Amino acid sequence: MQITQRTKMLGLFAAVVAVSVATNLTTNLISGNGRNESPFQGNVDVPATYAAISKAPRAMDTDFTLAAELSVHAVVHVKTKTPMQMQQGFGGGGFNDPFFEYFFGPQQRPQQKPQEAPMQEGSGSGVIISNDGYIVTNNHVIDKSKEIEITLNDKRTFKAKLVGADPNTDIALLKIEAEKLPVILFGNSDSLKIGEWVLAVGNPFNLTSTVTAGIVSAKARNINIINSQMKIESFIQTDAAVNPGNSGGALVNTRGELMGINTAIASQTGSYAGYSFAVPVSIVKKVVTDIKQFGFVQRAVLGVSMKEITSELAKEKNLKTMEGAYVDEVVENSAAENAGVKKGDIIISINDAQVKTSSQLQEQVGRYSPGDKVTLKVLRENKELKLTAELKNRQGTTKVTKSEADIDMLGAEFKVISDKLKDQFQLDYGMEVKSVSKGKFETAGIKEGFVIVKINNQAIRSLDDIKEILTEAINTNDKFKVLNIAGVYPNGKVAYYAVNLGE
Repeated sequence: MQITQRTKMLGLFAAVVAVSVATNLTTNLISGNGRNESPFQGNVDVPATYAAISKAPRAMDTDFTLAAELSVHAVVHVKTKTPMQMQQGFGGGGFNDPFFEYFFGPQQRPQQKPQEAPMQEGSGSGVIISNDGYIVTNNHVIDKSKEIEITLNDKRTFKAKLVGADPNTDIALLKIEAEKLPVILFGNSDSLKIGEWVLAVGNPFNLTSTVTAGIVSAKARNINIINSQMKIESFIQTDAAVNPGNSGGALVNTRGELMGINTAIASQTGSYAGYSFAVPVSIVKKVVTDIKQFGFVQRAVLGVSMKEITSELAKEKNLKTMEGAYVDEVVENSAAENAGVKKGDIIISINDAQVKTSSQLQEQVGRYSPGDKVTLKVLRENKELKLTAELKNRQGTTKVTKSEADIDMLGAEFKVISDKLKDQFQLDYGMEVKSVSKGKFETAGIKEGFVIVKINNQAIRSLDDIKEILTEAINTNDKFKVLNIAGVYPNGKVAYYAVNLGE
C-alpha cells in the first residue's frame, strides 16, 4: 500500500485516539496531561455541556452523540487561495548565459511579459482551541496561501491571519478576530490505547461538519510524508474514515476531548482506503504554545542519530531487546554526548516515558524546549543506566532563539523587484537587495541592487521565501550549510554566489 504524499493531494488527513479512563474534570480538561500547560486554554470558560462528561459513555460503549455535539461546533472550514506555480523560466535579457543554463538547467524564455499567476483554491479543516479565535490546522493546508478564510459551523466567515507554522510537524496556528467561540479542549493522547474508539470531525469534499468513527489501529507511526530535516513523525493511526478536506480537523475521544489533528491517509487513489493518521495532541500543544509565544517552535535537540532495532541488528550487536532507539551516532558537544550517551546505547525511556521506537524518541524529545533537563534510561552492554541530559537548540545552545535573527545574519534588506526590472529582464518574480551591511551577504560579495531569482534552485517571490529556505539550510544535518544564490544586476550581469552559513 502506498502512502499518499501531502503535496499530491488536495488534503491529507488522519486520525487520533480515545481516552478510556475517566479523570478529574478540571485537571483533565484544562491542563491536559498536567505538563506544558497551554496558554490558550488555561482560562477557558468550560461550557455547561462539559458537565455531562462525567456521565459520558466509556470506551466499550458506541454512543458517540455527546462527543459529536461537543466537537462539531469547534471544527471550522478553512478555505485558501494560493498562486499557481507557473512553468516559466527567467525570461530573456541577461539570462542568456551558458553557465546559468548549466547551473539551473534549460530555461524557457517567454517572448512577452508573463501575466500574473492565477489563484488556486484549496480547502481543509481547523480546530478552535481558544474562545478568542486561535485555530490549529495543518501546515500543508495553508502553505504558501495568500488568503485564508474561516467558516464557522454557524456559517459566519472570517479572514484569518497566519500566526506561525511548523513544517517539521505539519502544524500551523491561525487567528481570527472573534470572541466567545466554542472550543475543543485538549485531552491526553499518551493515555490512548490501541482498540479505543475515536471520532474524526472535519469537512471532507467541502461537506461541512462531518463526523466519522473508528478505532485506534496503532501509535507512533512513522510514514515518511513530512519533507523536513527536523521532522517529527509519531502519528496515531486509526480506521476512522477521512478524505480530502479533513486535513487539519479534529480527532477526539468518546468524551469530546482533542486527541490529535488529522493529517494524512494511506491510499492508492487519494481517497480513504482504510487507514488515516493524526499528529498527537501532545505534540500539537507544544507547537502551538511556542508559536504563540515566540513566533516559531523552540526545538529541543538531543544530538543522536538512530536506527530501528531489527532482528539482524540485534543479532549483529548481541542485543537482548527488540525495543528502544538504537544510538548509531552521537553528535559532538551535543546534549547526548555531554550526558554520557555513547554509540551503541539503546534509549528505552525519557523522564519515565517508555521509548520503543525511534519515532517515539522523536516525539518525546519534541515535547521539550532547549534548556530542559531530562532523565534518559539507556541500555549499555545489556545493563541499565540513568543519565541526565540538558537539551540544546539547533545552534548548540540553550538560549531562546528569535525567528528574525536568522534573516538578520545575512546583513541585507530586501524589496520586491520593481516593474521596471521585471520588464527589462522579462521576470515575473524576484527580490532586490535594497542594502548590504555587515553579514553573510557582504562576506560573499553580494552588492546592493542585486536581484535574487533563485536560492538553492527555488524561485524567490517574497521575503518569506528567503526566510523559509534560510531556515531549511540552517536546520540541515549536512556539515556544510550553504545558500546557492543566482540572480542578475541592473546592468544585465548574471551572478552566482555561494553564501556559507557556518561560523
